[in-house]
Amino acid sequence: MAEQTRPPIVTILGHVDHGKTTLLDFIRKSSVATKEHGGITQHIGAYQIEVQSEKGKVQSGLNTQHSSLITFIDTPGHAAFEKMRSRGANVADIAILVVAADDGIMPQTIEAIKHIQEAKVSMIVAVNKIDLSGIDQNIQLAKIKKQLSDQKINLEEYGGDVPLLPLSAKTGEGVDKLLEMILLVSEMHELKGDPALPPAGVIIEAMLDKFKGPIATILIRNGTLKKGDQIEVGEIKSKVRGMFDFSGKPVDSAGPSTPVEVLGLEAVPVVGAVLGELAEVKEAEVIQSLVEKLQQGDTKTLKVIIKADKQGSLEAIQTSLEKFNAERKVVDYISTGTGDIGEENIKLAASVGAIVIGFNVKVASNAQKMAENEHVLIRTYNIIYELLEDVEEVVNTLLEVGQLEEVLGKANIIAEFPHGKTEKIAGCRMTEGTIAKGQKIRIVREGVLIGETKLKFLKKVKEEVNKVEKGNDCGMLFDPPMDFQIGDTVESFRVI
Repeated sequence: MAEQTRPPIVTILGHVDHGKTTLLDFIRKSSVATKEHGGITQHIGAYQIEVQSEKGKVQSGLNTQHSSLITFIDTPGHAAFEKMRSRGANVADIAILVVAADDGIMPQTIEAIKHIQEAKVSMIVAVNKIDLSGIDQNIQLAKIKKQLSDQKINLEEYGGDVPLLPLSAKTGEGVDKLLEMILLVSEMHELKGDPALPPAGVIIEAMLDKFKGPIATILIRNGTLKKGDQIEVGEIKSKVRGMFDFSGKPVDSAGPSTPVEVLGLEAVPVVGAVLGELAEVKEAEVIQSLVEKLQQGDTKTLKVIIKADKQGSLEAIQTSLEKFNAERKVVDYISTGTGDIGEENIKLAASVGAIVIGFNVKVASNAQKMAENEHVLIRTYNIIYELLEDVEEVVNTLLEVGQLEEVLGKANIIAEFPHGKTEKIAGCRMTEGTIAKGQKIRIVREGVLIGETKLKFLKKVKEEVNKVEKGNDCGMLFDPPMDFQIGDTVESFRVI
């Protein structure tokens, strides 16, 4: 079975009392999916709604409505969201930032913005409580837009990609537009899932029930989880004895973007624990592999292969990337072209240590598998500034490579001897590694750097040597001279 469009997964964040829970409750109570199941009977940390839109009319010309699902994470608080994000599992596709019209941006709003930006998920701003009396909506919206701009949020009306929608979670005014916007954003990002794959998901709630035993809500991100499956969550191995959807209805399977309560676990897993291999986790491993390769090498250029939908896009990307080469060459174009990313691009990237960047193009399935095997990083985009931000992050990592240090050897100064009229020799005992002539040397006193110097000579007993190893005593003469003391540490190091 090939990849299919999956429902967007949405989380709602914001300052306390700004209306997050009220908004979730309104959406849940007014949704078609909830009504069909007869109402929510239990709380599992997530639920799905069904949205009727006009999309069917527009596309087919028929007098029918189009129905789409949206999955909402109902788990409150930033702490739970941060736990899930910190484990490399960015659970949500879209984050709704709720801001109260009367309060504007508050401390927890800024914290929520930080979480959303670090998770690199799409953001929609919902300005709530527009129904409050005594509020000049235009003035308050202008104030909030300025505050958001100060937090580096680029709103759509100013040329960015973050929509802002005024609404009332209490009366429901504007909520339908918010749901339509969620669907629109999800369509732009072409969210996909393959039900035929093994299940991959994240624990969003877990507890010990005195009747059911350990239970957990798993949000399936990809693949399908079936009743009877043997699963491993974190280090907990279990067999799925039963599954229930958000309304408490027993189900036999759960596909991409579906929240499901699972029974049969041997122990209670932690929130944020991962079932299977998430795409985000795989990508994090590839990025780490890339960074390690950069650290091992002596190159100071980022090698890229670029594929775009058309020549105009390709030229625009290259022009934008040239800002990184303004002072010196840090981006090296190995290959550029139009069309989808194929195996030949991955082979070339693997041979020269390049990353592959795609703009408004797809990745062939065989190319994706080859990239995973060869540890080639592929990034695809449909917004140029997001592409530039990610390239800048990798370039900055590359430029910092030259500042990484490796300590080669350590010695304690246990004595000092005069040498000539003004100099003195440090009598040292090697404690770690090797210290050799030609290496960079520094003196450290109680954890504080005293200074850096070089070895004028290195003696073992009375013989001058090129290096000394752990366990040996030696004499060191520094040039330039250092005002060392007995008890100081001598370290040799190199810059990678």
